[in-house]
This record gives sequence, C-alpha cells and structure tokens, in this order.
Amino acid sequence: MAASSTDLRPRRRPPGRVVDLHPISPARLLAVYLILAAGLSGLAVRLAWLQVVQAPTLQAKARAIQTHAQVPIGKRRTIVDRSGRLVALDEERYTLWAHPRYFNLPGDEPQKLRPAADVVELLAPVLALPPATLKGRIGGRRSGVKLATDLDPDTAERVRELGISGLDLEAYPQRLYPQGSLFANVVGFLNLERVPQAGLEQSRDRDLKRHESVLRMRRGADGTPLPEGLQAGVLYGDDLRLQLTLDARLQQVAQQALSKQVKQWKAKRGVALVMDVRNGELLALASTPTYDPNKFWQYNPGLFREWSVQDLYEPGSTFKPINLALALQEKAIDPNGRVNDTGSLSIGGWPIFNHDKRANGLIDFPTVLQVSSNVGMVKAMARVKRDRFWHWLHTLGIDAVPDTDLPGAVAGQLKDRQQFVSHPIEPAVAAFGQGFSLTPLKLLQMHAMLANGGRLVSPHITRGLRSGDALASPPAPSGVQLLDPAVTRVVLGWMESVVEKGSGKGAKLAAYRIGGKTGTAQKALNGVYIPGARICSFVSVLPIEDPRFAVLVVVDEPQGENAYGSTVALPVSRQIMEALLVLEKIPPSKPAAAAAPTPRPAA
Repeated sequence: MAASSTDLRPRRRPPGRVVDLHPISPARLLAVYLILAAGLSGLAVRLAWLQVVQAPTLQAKARAIQTHAQVPIGKRRTIVDRSGRLVALDEERYTLWAHPRYFNLPGDEPQKLRPAADVVELLAPVLALPPATLKGRIGGRRSGVKLATDLDPDTAERVRELGISGLDLEAYPQRLYPQGSLFANVVGFLNLERVPQAGLEQSRDRDLKRHESVLRMRRGADGTPLPEGLQAGVLYGDDLRLQLTLDARLQQVAQQALSKQVKQWKAKRGVALVMDVRNGELLALASTPTYDPNKFWQYNPGLFREWSVQDLYEPGSTFKPINLALALQEKAIDPNGRVNDTGSLSIGGWPIFNHDKRANGLIDFPTVLQVSSNVGMVKAMARVKRDRFWHWLHTLGIDAVPDTDLPGAVAGQLKDRQQFVSHPIEPAVAAFGQGFSLTPLKLLQMHAMLANGGRLVSPHITRGLRSGDALASPPAPSGVQLLDPAVTRVVLGWMESVVEKGSGKGAKLAAYRIGGKTGTAQKALNGVYIPGARICSFVSVLPIEDPRFAVLVVVDEPQGENAYGSTVALPVSRQIMEALLVLEKIPPSKPAAAAAPTPRPAA
C-alpha cells in the first residue's frame, strides 16, 4: 500500500535526549521571591500599624459598639430652709420632638406609616394645644420637629402612654424656686443656660453641683444593656441637700411687714435681719424691693444683689450702745456716771448738736440713750483716748470683710489711724455713729456681741450639706471674746431703758423684757451728706435676761417730716419680734422688778 501523504504516527525521540520546554531564569526566581517578601512585609507592617498605632482608636470604636453610655442630665442639689422646707430644687422638664417619617400607632403593622394628621388628633388634647398649631409646626418636614418644650413630668408620661412611634421626649433639668421672691435676695438664680448669676447659687456653685458621672454598661448583640461588669455603688444617687439657717415662716413675716412699711413711707428700700446671738445663725434676711427668681428676666438686674451685705451706710445712733460698751471696757466712764448735755458744742470749729437741738442738762448714760443725745455721746467718748477708740473700731472689724458665708460681703470704711487721732472731729462724730460706714450685717453682728456677753460671732445662713431628709441641729455657741460680759450686761440694761422710757417705747411687748435703740442718720454720698435724705433704723435684743436674738431693721430714704427710726423701722421690728417669740417658743420674761440687779463691771 502506498504511504499516506500525512503520517500521523508519533515520532520517537532519540534515546538519552531531554528537551526543556520552559526554562526558569535566576532573575525570574528572584522577582518572585521579592514579591512574596514584599507582600509578607506589607502584611506585617499593616498588622503592626493596627495593633500598635491604631489600637486605641479601634478599641474605642469597639467599646462604643459594645457599651451603652448613660450621660447624667446635670441636676443640682436641693436647697431647704432650717426646717426642711423647699427653697430651690431641680425638676425634670421635657422637649417633645417629632419624626413624621416614623409615625406609627399602637396596633398598626410595623411597616405601616401614619399621616401627621392622625398623630396630631391624639397629641393635641394631651399638650393642650390646638391641632392646627401642631400641624403648622410639623409642616412638610419629615424629621427633627420640635413640637413642644417645658413639658412637666405628668404631661410627658401621658405622651408616653399614647405609644406613638416617631415621638421623642428629651429630658432636661429646670431650676424651680417654690418660695418665689421670699429667698431671692440670698439664694439667687440660674439663667436659662443654667449658669448661676447671684446669691448662694453662685457662691456655693461647687457644693450645689451633684457629683454625677457617666454610667457605662455593656450591651448585647441586640443592644440590650447587660448588668455584667457593674461595680458596687455605681448606681448610687446623690441625695445631698444644702440646709439654710433661715426660717421660711419668719422670713415671710419680715418680708410682708417690711414691704408694707417701705410702701407706706415711699422709701427707696429696706432690710430686716434676725440673728441668733449665740452662734451667728441668721433666721431671717428679708429685703425689699425684690424679684421672682422663676421669672428673673422680667426684673431690673440691680435687684439681684443683697444690699444689706454689699452696701455701706453710716449707722448713726444705733451705734451708740457699742461705743458706750467700748468706753466701759476702757474704764473711761463709770456706769453710774453722768455727762452735761448742753444741746450743742463745737469741736475744732465744727458745730455738733442734738437732733432736736435741745439741752438735756446733767444726765446719766441710760438717759443718753433714751433721748439719743449726740452731745452726751461726744462728751462720754472724749474720755477714751483717741488711739484706743480707733483701736477698738479696728478690732471690731469695721474696716475688714466679715467672716460670713453670705455672698458678696464687703468691708466697711474707717479713717486711718493717723487721721482719726490727729483730727478731733473724727472721734467726735464717730461717737454718735457717723464719719465711718459699715453694712447692716456688720452692725447686727456687733449688737449680737453685746447680747451674748462680748463674743464676736460669724454671721452665716447655711448649715451645710445633709443627706436625704436629715437636718442639722443648731451649732454650739461660738465667737471670739472681745468684751467683758459684765460690761455688756450693763449696756443691755441701758438699752432696755430705751424701750421702757425712751424712743423705743413702741417696741414694748407684754411680759417680755426687750432692749433696743433707734437711729435716724443722715445719708452720705461720696463723703457729702444728701440734704433731707435719711436712713431710719431700729435694733433690738430679746429677751434681755437671757438674750437669744438680735433684730435689725433699716429703711433707706423714707419720705416725710415724721420719718424717724421710731416711726419707720420700729413697727417692723415689733411685728418680727412678736412672730419670733411664738415660733421659737420663748417663755415670758420675769418681771423686771424681780430680776437680779445688773452687776457693775470690774474696776
């Protein structure tokens, strides 16, 4: 058979011969090795970057996913009066947000969306708003609509009970002052951004802030918070309250009596203070005009400061008992001594006369206070060496800031020692309470010193923080001993004679022994006396046989020819004392005739 033109039989390779179809060069092997090495190096670098450099960031992201943070809303501590009555507190308020694209009613299919009109019909009665108002607020927006704010907890709960999906209640705290204007002058207020603006809210801001921290809890895959990992005490709530020394009942009596008198005499302002002379606690500090801290934006900012602590005035005749005590302490006058009141005199060319320009003749020191003799005081204090007189005024702290927790307290003004000693007119006018200035609070502090046997106590209005419903008891008697107790007892007896026989007769209360002193001082501005401007005051101590309280009433610029301490300030003090005796359950005094004779100070 003839051979085919195409031979399909496999050809045999010659024995011993190997054919290399794909030879690999060394360069190619090196390239592959470098690529693998670069990849592994990149992975190593990336791994190191993630585990070392980015570890904190990644860990934070993981924790954000795995944990739930409960941020406190920043509540402040409550303030209560001495008996636990609410003065300031935080109450939760709510802002209602709407997200119409998620509106769904109870019983609806999960995917079913309701029109805004259906939700508005249910919501309007709860919010006490017209449906048209709510519809207008929603408009055509699909999310983030503020429907209402300042919702109280009860209204917020009724909104929740509707069970409407797409409504969100945002809680925030709001500071409330249940007593209204009663304590505004000392407590102050928070502005709309919750920043303290005045009073204790500002000065005790750190104490009033609750010690709250962010609560972090683990949560499961479905977002449910898990109690696992919580430490003991993490859920503890701060229940501390700031307790005041003020009594809301007495504060109200003082406020009403003072406001009525200021209005009647068309005065510029007034203040009434009550102090426990044993420890310096203030039971009342009322001033007028005042304001409502719940609506502070409606008032003049000038009302936000307490002037009895921050403004100075010349005390006038109410300082005369203090000066007589200093003269007794220095043994410059005899308790049974007398002075010749000539009605007027001249000191270094300056005329000095009594308020009525009458001469009272040879009078004893109780009578000096009874008739409020300026001339008698000048002659009595002239027996005290000038440098010692100035030393005592300085020692009493007239020119120093008082040790008090009242916000904004200021120092008084006293001439320097050289001027006081070298100019005879300075100690002369200081003898009847002029030529220097102080605050009403400072004057009350010094009369408390007379009442408690010579101890200068620190005036204060807080008893500190207390847990839950616990209340602090009054502190023990305190203060720095400055005067001989025998000296103060003599002066208290003279002050009692003012109420029994002198200008303070209107303060007499049946069955109680009371000491007092009226004051009607000229008002100075920048060292110049304002024609016709007066400051009327009355200070009292009760009961004389065992002094417990000092009361001071000061009325600034009352109008009328008959405006004196006895006619303007004394009636307010009397009403306060009547309430004080009842509230503090002070038993009646022993008859003055049966009381032990007043001891004389040691020679």
